[in-house]
Amino acid sequence: MSHSDSDSDGESALPHPLPGAVGLSHLTAYDWEAADGVCGGSPHLHLVCTEAYVVTGGRGAVQTLSPDGYRDIPLEPGSVAWFTPGTVHRMVQGGGLRVTVLMQNSGLPEAGDAVFTFPPEVLADPERYAAAAVLPPGTGAEVAQAARSRRDLAVEGYLGLRKALVAGDTEPFLAFQRAAAALVRERVPVWRELWRAGALATAVRTGAQLDALAAGEPSYLGEATACEAAPTRLEGFGMCGRRDEYTLPGTTVV
Repeated sequence: MSHSDSDSDGESALPHPLPGAVGLSHLTAYDWEAADGVCGGSPHLHLVCTEAYVVTGGRGAVQTLSPDGYRDIPLEPGSVAWFTPGTVHRMVQGGGLRVTVLMQNSGLPEAGDAVFTFPPEVLADPERYAAAAVLPPGTGAEVAQAARSRRDLAVEGYLGLRKALVAGDTEPFLAFQRAAAALVRERVPVWRELWRAGALATAVRTGAQLDALAAGEPSYLGEATACEAAPTRLEGFGMCGRRDEYTLPGTTVV
């Protein structure tokens, strides 16, 4: 018996997601100078999603912190860099940096699978963290200032983590990871449903197609189609830079 396009709970899967149910956006790295003289975005980590940068223009770098240390990865057209869950990353502007972002588990990042490297006293207070992380709606000067203030607060915490890690002290970084996990714990049930309807359903659908091919029943090919999309929000303020977003199956753009 072949499988249908439904998840394990019997609910319909989202139709025609991008390959692998990944998320897609385009970023132009911020050119605001931070306290350390570096221009770029807000350092943060993701809890369950791997993120990839495909560089399409300009120059820059991505600075990363992980238990195996600090790295400064150059970015130039054609280069690709990616970071697994728990890796702090900071996009650095070197001149016209433009990146296409591919994000595992489309829908989860938009639902909160990211934590800024705010100082420990902010991370320890969920209400204070939420107030520092949220931006006003829109794309005007007020939003730009709020995004820059958020970036500066994240850089403040990041620089302390990096200094300790470079000196061989991993405990502040590990403490940040634990604090980040505690902040998002209550969101896990919502994330699980998004995962079931998106990435998991896509993998299950592939299994069903393999079963059908093995049984000599390729009737599912009769549902073949083509899809297209254009950006639905331009020049928004993301974590790393100005962000062009797409409303696609599985995403929950906020």
